[in-house]
Amino acid sequence: MTDQSDRPPSMRLPLTETANAFVAFLFAASAPVAIILSAGVRGGLDEVDLASWIFAAFAMNGALTIGMSMVFRQPLAFFWTIPGTVLVGTALQSLSFAEVIGAYLLTALLLLVLGLTGWVRVAMDRLPMPIVMGMVAGVFVQFGLDWIRAFGTDFTLVAAMTATFFGLMALPGIRDRVPPMIAVLLVGLVILMAQGGSGSAGPDGGGIFAAPRLYAPEFSLAAALELVVPLAITVIAAQNAQGIVILRVAGHTPPVNAITTACGGTSLITAFFGSVSTCLTGPSNAILVSGGSVDRHWIAAVLLGAFAIVFGIFAPLVTNLLLATPAAFLSTLAGLALLRTLQAAFQTAFGPSFPLGALVAFLVTLAGQPVLNIGAPFWGLVFGLLASLLMERGAFAKT
Repeated sequence: MTDQSDRPPSMRLPLTETANAFVAFLFAASAPVAIILSAGVRGGLDEVDLASWIFAAFAMNGALTIGMSMVFRQPLAFFWTIPGTVLVGTALQSLSFAEVIGAYLLTALLLLVLGLTGWVRVAMDRLPMPIVMGMVAGVFVQFGLDWIRAFGTDFTLVAAMTATFFGLMALPGIRDRVPPMIAVLLVGLVILMAQGGSGSAGPDGGGIFAAPRLYAPEFSLAAALELVVPLAITVIAAQNAQGIVILRVAGHTPPVNAITTACGGTSLITAFFGSVSTCLTGPSNAILVSGGSVDRHWIAAVLLGAFAIVFGIFAPLVTNLLLATPAAFLSTLAGLALLRTLQAAFQTAFGPSFPLGALVAFLVTLAGQPVLNIGAPFWGLVFGLLASLLMERGAFAKT
């Protein structure tokens, strides 16, 4: 019998890639979906509106993920801007859904311009990596903390999953044959079955298959002023910046301009179905590159895109099932999957250059306080750069 490690890369079964893709999918389809539901209900949207939004957010961004990952042979996972979703939930208190969709379209056009002109790449190349990674660490440390806090919610489940992960990681011979995250998933599911399932049911979706609805936009100055620039900032600075840096640290060369252009082009389509702007996701890409060969990470992204499309088609049914999954299970999966990425973020952020700027970026992001309806990751970058410009000017001359 031929061992997996003895086969050429193209002949290996995608066990690690499948596990990483599934964990990334679970992350995207749990808490982020709950944020959509919360923002939408708060804004007065009905079940059909929410189902259409979730369909577009998953199915269309899943197709984009597959296409971009295959073309560039890199893991390029796209979903939607989570801070932008929170922003929209607030905006719906004073704006109609049609006005919000009009703002989505204007944001998409702005992203297209920024991507096609190449301005985004220039900005990304000039951002000091330690400051950006300080912001990334501020985002991802929450997932690590959620994993630790989960011990207090369901000690048996979390302890068993954690012991499985570290046990396999400490045994390279077995780890190469049994991807740790597959084992963690299986152990967690077995314990959940033994416990008889737990968690409360999600909101009633009323159906199995998604029924997308097309919306006519309405353009208003109030919606444009409140949403367009903040949404674009959340896509570029709060979301894409995370994903791009994570992929670079993992050994990839993400096409910055093409990513921004793809976000704008896809957002033009998803807007008509009621979905917030598309972005390159940080956490999901981090999970995709958390294990396996660098030259096979794109396969995990393609699998994630396929999972997303299926989820979009069955959005009403699967959303209810996933929201009924215990939070401790999902928190442990995400926390363990992101451990190595969080470690790399800290190592890059707190090196010899820009340590103060990185620390400020980390603390501001970790605090999670939005300003002017713009999420904390963006302000982490801003204040981190300001701190370094004031106190670490010499470091800029060395970059």
